[in-house]
Amino acid sequence: MRTKLAIKFDGLLERYFPERRVFLKSDTDTRFIRLRPASQMLAFLGCSAVVAWAIIATAVLIMDSIGSGNFREQAKRDQRTYETRLNDLSGERDLRAGEAIAAQERFNSALSEISKMQSELLASETRRREMETGIEVIQATLRKVMNERDDARDETTQLAQSIQDNVGQPGQSQTKGGLNKDTLDFLTAALEDTATQRDLVTSNAQDALLAADEMAQQIALMKDQNDQIFRQLEEAMTISVEPLDKMFSAAGMNTNSLLSTVRKGYSGQGGPLTPLSFSTRGDDPSVDTLRANRILGQMDKLNLYRIAAQKAPFAIPVKNAFRYTSGFGMRWGRMHNGTDFAAPHGTPIHATADGVVTHAGWQSGYGRLVKIQHEFGIETRYAHQSKLFVKVGQRVSRGQKIGAMGNTGRSTGTHLHYEVRVGGKPVNPMIYIKAANDVF
Repeated sequence: MRTKLAIKFDGLLERYFPERRVFLKSDTDTRFIRLRPASQMLAFLGCSAVVAWAIIATAVLIMDSIGSGNFREQAKRDQRTYETRLNDLSGERDLRAGEAIAAQERFNSALSEISKMQSELLASETRRREMETGIEVIQATLRKVMNERDDARDETTQLAQSIQDNVGQPGQSQTKGGLNKDTLDFLTAALEDTATQRDLVTSNAQDALLAADEMAQQIALMKDQNDQIFRQLEEAMTISVEPLDKMFSAAGMNTNSLLSTVRKGYSGQGGPLTPLSFSTRGDDPSVDTLRANRILGQMDKLNLYRIAAQKAPFAIPVKNAFRYTSGFGMRWGRMHNGTDFAAPHGTPIHATADGVVTHAGWQSGYGRLVKIQHEFGIETRYAHQSKLFVKVGQRVSRGQKIGAMGNTGRSTGTHLHYEVRVGGKPVNPMIYIKAANDVF
């Protein structure tokens, strides 16, 4: 059976690959090489395999080249799109920075206007009290003058009655004519003096009433002015304090605890946080006094917020042009505890709040690192710097230059790694930066 199959297979091969001989002739001899059908078939299959491999390899290379070209073009398009987006973001950031500066100027202008209005309010309150005291003095003088006028009228009536009695006794007038004449002259002069004093008292009383009416009108006008000043102050306090409330709340900070902490740190008498209030001198407080005390309380709260804002990191550590390269969160399977800002090598880095430098030097992974301890248990970190301009124990203020951007430590390029830690735990720095952008 196997022999028949072999014979048939050889016959098939003979049909397509007949036996061939290759003769090799030399000067003295002639030889040949027999090419059997099986050998020819193997040679054909080998050549076919080589040709097929060459075709496939060439096709793969061509397709890879085409795909690489498309990928490069796509990468270039993505890069151009990314650069355009970065430029748009940079322009938007500059616009927001301009708006923040304008908002800060408006805020400072509002504070100055509030200070002016407070001075006017205090001066107005002082004038009102002086006018009230003057009215009381005028009323007392008027009552005294009216009493003297009534006494003068009584004396005039008594003198007139005495003159009539003396005139009605003719015998006595004849016996004591000289004495009666002197008495009459004295009484006449006294009556004239009394009439003159009465006219003077009446004139003074009328003048006092007119002055009292004028003072009453001035007091009413001052009350209207005070009410307008109060409304402006209340509106200014609302505009100034509410955004600060939202800013600290957005940063996850308890405003009551925050204000209490700031007040404890500035508890000295006579300092900027000494509570102000209008004295009532033991009387029940008036409506204006209550409004003034509420406004002063709001101003005290605004002052506390101003101090707290300086001591919390509500600022951006890079003031020059930059771009965000990595945010807070998981990255490459690990937690990225800060925000990265990319800018040219040597770009200045600034402290984001008042504080004390607790570390200034090399730390594994961070490279050249600066740590600043702030109030309220907040710490900020500035890593991968090329130069440091502060030292441990140094007190820095917001906006102070503390270093220059670099590429030290575990870093893939020039950038600043910025961290905010509260109670030792890292939090997203953009919470503070965005909260400040919404206000300033």
